[in-house]
Amino acid sequence: MTHSVRRLTRCAVLTALALAISVCEGLVPLSILIPLPGLRLGLANLVTVYALCRLSGREALGILVARCLLGAVVGGNLTALAFSLTGGLLALGTMWVLLRVPGLSLFGVCIAGAAAHNTGQILAAMGVLASPAIAVYLAPLLAASVLTGAVTGAASILLVRRVPWGNERGT
Repeated sequence: MTHSVRRLTRCAVLTALALAISVCEGLVPLSILIPLPGLRLGLANLVTVYALCRLSGREALGILVARCLLGAVVGGNLTALAFSLTGGLLALGTMWVLLRVPGLSLFGVCIAGAAAHNTGQILAAMGVLASPAIAVYLAPLLAASVLTGAVTGAASILLVRRVPWGNERGT
């Protein structure tokens, strides 16, 4: 198998995994435990973090965008695309930058990514609803992102350590 086919196959498998995780996570509302509408752990972000650590930023971006597009189609809610894509892109950019900061753990990177994702979703909501009033929801979401980011951060550390992908980054 050629190098480019192998990389494309890896991205396709990771995209399918992220989509499956996202769909399954949507079936179990976290609002049962924490009364914030629409709150999710963000477990599909595990795949994004893994791709950032084991593949490349470009491939992580492709996986994220494909997951968001396919998730909107599968879920039958194209309006949700604005929220997931805005949050996902802001989280991806934040994590990509923070992974290059010496001494910052993957745990901290994931918490910052969760906060960035929630910030992006609020920005999308403000744009879709054409109202800045939705910004009051940001404070409780940022507080929740410490918990959700910690969960995905701990899982990401285990995932990246225990699931190698090739001998070196990007192979």
